[in-house]
Amino acid sequence: MTRSLLGTLADGTPIHEVRLRTPAGAQATIMEWGAVLRDLVVLRPDGGSQRVVLGFDNLADYVAHSPHMGAIAGRFANRIGGGRFTLDGKSYQTPLNQNGRHSLHGGGKGFGKRPWTILHHDEASVTLALVSADGDAGYPGALCVWCRYSLHGEATLRIELSATTDAATIVNLAHHSYFNLDGGPDILDHGLEVRSHLMTPVDADLIPDGSLADVGGTPFDFRKSRPIRMMGQDGARIWYDHNYILRRDRSEPSAAVGLDLAHAATLSSAKSGLVMQLWTTEPALQVYDGVKLDTPVPGLDGVSYGPCAGVALEPQHVPDSPNLPHFPSTVLRPGEVYRQVSEYRFGADGA
Repeated sequence: MTRSLLGTLADGTPIHEVRLRTPAGAQATIMEWGAVLRDLVVLRPDGGSQRVVLGFDNLADYVAHSPHMGAIAGRFANRIGGGRFTLDGKSYQTPLNQNGRHSLHGGGKGFGKRPWTILHHDEASVTLALVSADGDAGYPGALCVWCRYSLHGEATLRIELSATTDAATIVNLAHHSYFNLDGGPDILDHGLEVRSHLMTPVDADLIPDGSLADVGGTPFDFRKSRPIRMMGQDGARIWYDHNYILRRDRSEPSAAVGLDLAHAATLSSAKSGLVMQLWTTEPALQVYDGVKLDTPVPGLDGVSYGPCAGVALEPQHVPDSPNLPHFPSTVLRPGEVYRQVSEYRFGADGA
């Protein structure tokens, strides 16, 4: 376990990072800015090391250029249509940082774009905290948030998120790493399985219309593993930034966290032989293929990140669910504890 100073923000706030390790050789680097997973390295089946997330080498590039790379998005991850919601009869307005029309990831200065504080760390875990004041970005209630990263076994990364509030509010947190299991220029030939047969149709601004659609017979069908690359009948590539309702038909209790985790998705690379299984407590999964990635500065090890350089698999609630009451509630009240647990389990293809 190593803690070091990564850099300093313009206002003088120091940003530290911690590197976690397992005896098997997996390593994770987490920093205080955005509670970001800055790096994650696991062993390939051939014994070599493989970086499996996108990131930057320095703090300044995260502040200036990161599209929530590795961050914890909140207070409300994903989108709120019009940035407006009503809670207990009162209307609230949040920042319109998506095309001036909608709120995305809690606004332009959401949880993924501000400093957290490291509370505790050891060889294999780190806990960070953030306090969001009442009225922050238009949200009601002072919210205390905790994020714990931990490495387990040979190569399992567990992310535990929790929060409490002093007044009724809405909470939807999401981890936003971009994964690439072989270091190639894009993830279009990665295999992807999503354990879902339903998705939430969206309008041109990616705001759900409140309905559900069966993925069968559509380009959005990932019920069986297939390449992310998919061409439409017009010859144009299908792109993905869509939310899936998880079936949760393959679940297991986790004694370590006291919650049931369900298999949400499996990502694989034939090139590296690596497979990543995602297990989570959450009811939905946002799949974003990174089509808009085009960072103006190099990433880790000087690698340039262009379109589809990584895929984001984000366990969460349904986008705009505060305005769609028939979906699981995101309301948190005093005396309640918001909890989310997700595990990213890495292993060999076919293992």
